[in-house]
Amino acid sequence: MMTDLYQSQRAMRQMRQQAMQRGVVAVLDVGTSKVACLVLRFDGTGRLSEDNSIGSLAGQTGFRVIGAATTRSRGVRFGEITAMQETERAIRTALQAAQKMADIRVDHVIACFSGANPRSYGLDAQVDLDGQEVTEAEIGRVLNACDVPDYGAGREVLHAQPVNFALDNRSGLIDPRGQMGQTLAVDMHMLTVDAVAIQNLVRCVKRCDLELAGIANSAYVSGISALVEDEQELGAACIDMGGGSTGVSIFIKKHMIYADSVRMGGDHVTSDISMGLGVSTTIAERIKTFNGGVHATGADDRDMIDIGGDTGDWEHDRRTVSRAELIGIMRPRVEEILEEVRLRLDAAGFDHMPSQQIVLTGGGSQIPGLDGLASRILGQRVRLGRPLRVHGLPQSATGPGFSSAVGLALFAAHPQDEWWDFETPVDTSAVRPFRRAVRWFRENW
Repeated sequence: MMTDLYQSQRAMRQMRQQAMQRGVVAVLDVGTSKVACLVLRFDGTGRLSEDNSIGSLAGQTGFRVIGAATTRSRGVRFGEITAMQETERAIRTALQAAQKMADIRVDHVIACFSGANPRSYGLDAQVDLDGQEVTEAEIGRVLNACDVPDYGAGREVLHAQPVNFALDNRSGLIDPRGQMGQTLAVDMHMLTVDAVAIQNLVRCVKRCDLELAGIANSAYVSGISALVEDEQELGAACIDMGGGSTGVSIFIKKHMIYADSVRMGGDHVTSDISMGLGVSTTIAERIKTFNGGVHATGADDRDMIDIGGDTGDWEHDRRTVSRAELIGIMRPRVEEILEEVRLRLDAAGFDHMPSQQIVLTGGGSQIPGLDGLASRILGQRVRLGRPLRVHGLPQSATGPGFSSAVGLALFAAHPQDEWWDFETPVDTSAVRPFRRAVRWFRENW
């Protein structure tokens, strides 16, 4: 099974290279509330980045966004596809609109999704070099020596990235190639998700007559686009609040070393408003967007919101509600989501990191007062994030709801090295106990 995955991931990598050389690729963020599509034009050289070192995150982008579109998502729950035909239609709609804006046809897409019960593992290994120089083959050998945990049936590896190399007693190396030593060690972060989520996405993209040239976790790519350099280096968590799920990713030394998700998001807040006020989901969404909040003041008792409605019953449709009442409906659900996020961060050992900055992204992060509530519940420094590092984005794609799509564009141009990028004869016969991700902070960094 691992060998099949290894081969399919390598095939996607080669396809991405070909698409970049041809000069155009689309990125697709398949979310619960929206499907976003960006069309990227590359300079046609197929170069990955300015430097060729292992594991480097985006430097110069090397691409321009020439098309962007978004459409309401259908057939997706908790970040996972549940109705194939509806999702296929939404993907086609977003892609066609982005292609029209770009005035070019796209054959290759790189997609990201959230949910699917991500689980992080910390793997490590070391091999003897006998004083030899570290080559590509030695990197492959040490990666292959990592003990792959028995992550269970019905699961697939989405990312498997070397995050730290050590040569003899020198740890924290990004790229040990060309150096000499006696022993080479590696720490690798592996992320597994429910296999059915990947299979459904692959099938959906194929049904749209597209080639899938890469796949990524939404919380990971959101962190790539929303965290500033210092946060990626010193340690930070990205909390990506989508419609159906809230992704959590932790970065240090410019690598993601943990990811998880909470099966709740902005749509659950909308649903609570809809039920609490007895209005349709569409009206509840509008009320949340224009009048929502999580922190009530005395003025909010007097601030009346016209609920409106479309029942045709004039008396029913002209109701009003105070903003304080609306906040009273919204706040408990937002608190619940943040409490769940805190449990994930605690489980990851986030409090042991040298820096504990938290960045909120995603469409759900735009509720007024959310950053203050988050810093109270999570007990850390919290700021609101939006996509960085990509110039020339259309105005519609610069908000926090586009963090995943923009991060995916950066990931497409500068993918971090994965296990399958190296020649490694995969052998998973030696399965021994593994360490949960994040433990190696204390030991190595």
